[in-house]
Amino acid sequence: MFDILHRVGIKASSAKVYQALATPEGVAGWWTAETTGDKKAGGMITFRFTDQGRELGVFDMKILELGTDARVVWQVVSGPAEWVGTTIRFDLKQEDDFTIILFKHEGWKEPVEFMYHCNTKWATFLMSLKSLVETGKGQPSPHDVKISNWH
Repeated sequence: MFDILHRVGIKASSAKVYQALATPEGVAGWWTAETTGDKKAGGMITFRFTDQGRELGVFDMKILELGTDARVVWQVVSGPAEWVGTTIRFDLKQEDDFTIILFKHEGWKEPVEFMYHCNTKWATFLMSLKSLVETGKGQPSPHDVKISNWH
């Protein structure tokens, strides 16, 4: 199995960062504007990606864990074949004025080219999260940084 790993510091409380990760409204501010779903562990959340009205992909994820101000874990139930069965984890810890996110998209079966793309996109979206929490404005899809014809 293969994993995507990132570490990002956000100058804010872990409670503020957690709210941007643990609610559909929060995620809509940094990952994709078309985020809907539950706010409780065991529920489902849907992420839809579009570009100028064209659907790029839809991901349904089960919320495995919502640990108060410390952890958010999703399991991919449907979406691209490479993602199905993988787990997305955000672990938070406070260091001085920063909340450190240890991000892991784990369980890829093999490091296919799409994984390289997703690694870069996760980095851009984590920077969008940082911007949202620190300034009030993120760059969620469809306003994200485009890195290739895959977006």
